[in-house]
Amino acid sequence: MALRIGIVGLPQSGKTSLFNALTGAQAPISGYATRTVQANTAVVQVPDPRLKPLAEIFKPKKVTYATVEFVDVAGMGQQDEEARKGGLSAEFLGHIRNADALAIVLRTFVNENVPHPLGNIDPLRDLEQLDSELALTDLATVERRSERTAKAAKSGEKKYQQELETLARLQEALSNGVPVRRLELNAQEQALVKELFLLTMKPRMYVLNVSEDVLAEAAALLEQIHQGAAPALETLAGELRGVAAVALRAGAEGAETVAVSARLEAELSELAPEEAAEYLASLGLPKLGAERVIQVGYRLLNLITFLTVGEDEVRAWTVTKGAKAPEAAGKIHSDMERGFIRAEITHFDDFMACGGSFAAAARKGLQRLEGKDYVMQDGDIAHFRFNVGR
Repeated sequence: MALRIGIVGLPQSGKTSLFNALTGAQAPISGYATRTVQANTAVVQVPDPRLKPLAEIFKPKKVTYATVEFVDVAGMGQQDEEARKGGLSAEFLGHIRNADALAIVLRTFVNENVPHPLGNIDPLRDLEQLDSELALTDLATVERRSERTAKAAKSGEKKYQQELETLARLQEALSNGVPVRRLELNAQEQALVKELFLLTMKPRMYVLNVSEDVLAEAAALLEQIHQGAAPALETLAGELRGVAAVALRAGAEGAETVAVSARLEAELSELAPEEAAEYLASLGLPKLGAERVIQVGYRLLNLITFLTVGEDEVRAWTVTKGAKAPEAAGKIHSDMERGFIRAEITHFDDFMACGGSFAAAARKGLQRLEGKDYVMQDGDIAHFRFNVGR
């Protein structure tokens, strides 16, 4: 299944423009706040430069990239105060509850033709409002579950009483605006939380939608902060101050941050790939925003890619970092995990250094037979041996 990223943000944050830029879709963009709960969805390939040279060597019938599904939901923060207490609507929630991660779009650009719904630009304030609405949504979910569990607890079964205690803890945290991901949960509590599909439990990235003029500076600033050399906020002005404020908050909570210019991305999508790459290079940005967002998503969710090759297909597969060989085999087919014997592993770099020859790699000791305890590495080319009759 594709990695699924839900895109959320306030109206006029540029999130649908970002969605279009990321996916090449042409979802309509409203010039005003809308109450629609319809979602835009699109699946895109995960850029992987390793597949092309492998395809040139094996000349397969098809080449299959890993994929990411982006889901763009309507702008949040449009309900009145009374309605907001109940959190997001069930229909709205249905679009993003199954997302693996949330991309929270925060606007830093100024455009008089696109007024901010709150009157001025302040990405940290916008983030706090979005967090409040996500917490209220989770609170409503927890309260509904508590009501059902309380009825079941009348049977006297111990498990329901334990569940009520966990739900009360979640309720207290969310009532105080504390996201569930900040709580220390034991295995039993984590199992319950997983059933609830809580939005404040999801890994998140902050996508700062900046103006084209400061994109390169913003990207450099984020890298500086990521390296632990954060400048003092008072030394920054305009958009960069907002970028730094959000990045510092992200660092404190273990989130990821990336800067893009949705408007620029949309313009680049209309250029030939060579022209787009040349313009990006002039800005000091080697990759399109779509690729950077996907990379951040993989890092956020601790995902890596392994490869399978042959005359029928060259393909990229996604697994969680730390996955062992049988689990990776199971991504291809459950029988391969069930009957796993061993895996032939050659790293892509070693394979290419040996002229694209498994035989040459084997002669140099760069092809290995690995057992059930082998931990897959990003870029491994794997061939799994299995026997379902075992």
